[in-house]
Amino acid sequence: MARKDNWLLTTVQMALLAWSGATLAADKVYVANEGADTVSVLDAASFKTLASVRVGKMPHNVQVSPDGKLVWVTNNGEPGQAADTSAHKGMAQGEHDAMGKPGAVWAIDTSSDAVVAKVPVGMHPAHVVVSPDGRFAYVTNGGDNTVSVIDTSAHHLVATIPVGQFPHGLRISPDGKQVYVANLKGGTVSVIDTVNQKEVAKIPAGKGPAQVGFAPDGRLAFVSLSEENAVAVIDPATRKVIRKVAVGSVPIQLYATPDSRTLLVANQGTRKKPGSTVSLIDLESFKVAKTIVTGAGAHGVVVDRDGRYAYVTNIYANSVSVLDVKDRKVVATVRVEKGPNGISVTP
Repeated sequence: MARKDNWLLTTVQMALLAWSGATLAADKVYVANEGADTVSVLDAASFKTLASVRVGKMPHNVQVSPDGKLVWVTNNGEPGQAADTSAHKGMAQGEHDAMGKPGAVWAIDTSSDAVVAKVPVGMHPAHVVVSPDGRFAYVTNGGDNTVSVIDTSAHHLVATIPVGQFPHGLRISPDGKQVYVANLKGGTVSVIDTVNQKEVAKIPAGKGPAQVGFAPDGRLAFVSLSEENAVAVIDPATRKVIRKVAVGSVPIQLYATPDSRTLLVANQGTRKKPGSTVSLIDLESFKVAKTIVTGAGAHGVVVDRDGRYAYVTNIYANSVSVLDVKDRKVVATVRVEKGPNGISVTP
């Protein structure tokens, strides 16, 4: 009987290991290739390209839903449609290429990597994030200074929220109660109450706010200042900037590690003088602990759920750098399509 029980236990263990391995192998990284009208799908374990998904014109950002079933991607018109560049005239260095209209957000099914929904939003959509409960997606519309709120189940628009001038990057607080929005031309961070779906504050931040982020423990928020070569640290309780940390040239996206100890900042630079580094800020000392060389135009950055790897898009090099967070070094470089921009990993 004991031998039978041992055999059963071994069988169950093997099945669990096989299931676990299949789950890990299925983890994916999604990359918005703004210059190719595609989303690249990478295997998070082997770092190999699995697929290329055709999407709308100039996809700027992607976000995987909390349950890992859908990937939301901002688009600026159907493929082949002429772009409208009027809203981007006079933009400062480090800001992005012109985006077309009308704007929409498309949803990709992660099981098939097929587009399953298209939702119209505002003018020149840039970034999209999904609430922790998966109910709503929030999209910045740079062309009309609003944030669109989408019901992710019904796939339709439920609210449009006025915010600051040229909203760009946005992120949701760990408790899901607030959305912070970087207003690229307004020098502020808008705070949206997710219960009432309204802007409740504007935080003066600095020059060229490009993207925001939160420490997972909720004690700090951050915004990259693309025209100051710095990151502003915000106290969410007081909604005030408490310090600034100098980083590389034209910082764009930033992302904190799961243990809330390190903030990774991608330094894009300009087309004429590309940046090619990621700054690692120690969140106890608020000093740059390490600068890692990636590729030309380091732009998007995301850290996986275990805090083991970070993935960085190199917008001018058409590649993704894979960083070992613990060893603080690049362990792989993956070629993708033209103009990789936003990036997200399955949860």
